[in-house]
Amino acid sequence: VEEQVQFTFIELCRACRADEDQLAALVDEGVLVPRGDDQQAWRFEGAALQRARAALRLTHDLDLNPAGAALVLDLLEEIETLRSRLRRLGVG
Repeated sequence: VEEQVQFTFIELCRACRADEDQLAALVDEGVLVPRGDDQQAWRFEGAALQRARAALRLTHDLDLNPAGAALVLDLLEEIETLRSRLRRLGVG
């Protein structure tokens, strides 16, 4: 999804086929970081769609709670960052 695309909270729920409580829990755990002060004003960048879907898959497939999904996503991102550094250094 393009970086310029933005979703409201409800639009993101629909795009992920998730209920509001599921996505609100992901926001509470820092998996998703909206702009705006309250749920009605929340706006999410296009990349949030992929992150939300990945977190929802983790919660469903591995029976993780939102905090566990947040940890797994953070670790996966760190691994990708380290792999990128190794490629730039010509290692691996």
